[in-house]
Amino acid sequence: MTTFAAVLSRLLRTDPGRPLVTFYDHATGERVELSVTTYANWVAKTASLLVEEHDLERDQRLRVDLPTHWLGPVFLGAAWTIGLEVLVEDDPAGAAPDAVVCGPDGLEAWAPLADTLPVLACSLRPMGVRFAEPLPPGVHDVGVDVWSQPDAFTAYDPPGEDDPALPGRTQGELWRTAAAGSLLTDGGRLLTEANPASPPGIASFAEPLARGGSLVLVSHAEPGRLEATYVAERATARFP
Repeated sequence: MTTFAAVLSRLLRTDPGRPLVTFYDHATGERVELSVTTYANWVAKTASLLVEEHDLERDQRLRVDLPTHWLGPVFLGAAWTIGLEVLVEDDPAGAAPDAVVCGPDGLEAWAPLADTLPVLACSLRPMGVRFAEPLPPGVHDVGVDVWSQPDAFTAYDPPGEDDPALPGRTQGELWRTAAAGSLLTDGGRLLTEANPASPPGIASFAEPLARGGSLVLVSHAEPGRLEATYVAERATARFP
């Protein structure tokens, strides 16, 4: 399985109803669980949003500036479904992205660029709903726009294993490395505080998918509750 689409397709064939991404925010008490099917639907809606509403195409670049949140894996998957190269940090070479997705904390930095490239903002409120307050001019509210998108998406020009997934890493390299990883055993359940949309956190998202496992993602973790979450979710491994 050397593209994201192939990995997700295999998961949908084998056990579509099982949990794939479970998200906790210990600060707010929020818990969101996405089955394989629900995750795939979110990826499809988001991919359609990026392509149909913002004209993004294979080999363009998406900057994902999101904190630890379940929407991070959704935007990663949507980008790789299209064939976009994902930037999870500013490119040291100074290359500009073709579009940006951010959370509330990123609005100040990215809103001034909304005249020159698509800037999509996620409220990070429960269930991905819209911002409670108006956004800066030109910034698109994902919580408004994504719900009208279809639950299925087929790339017009699907990426292959040689397409870039991250700077310096192709989709084939990413998924071969993930399949050979050591964070969990095949079918395991990984609990992590690492942000999937960050250099150290990419593996915490990719390995569970590639190895037929699942992810328990915890934001604002409280040490006293982390062990209870690990036990309640029947996790089998931790990272870091």
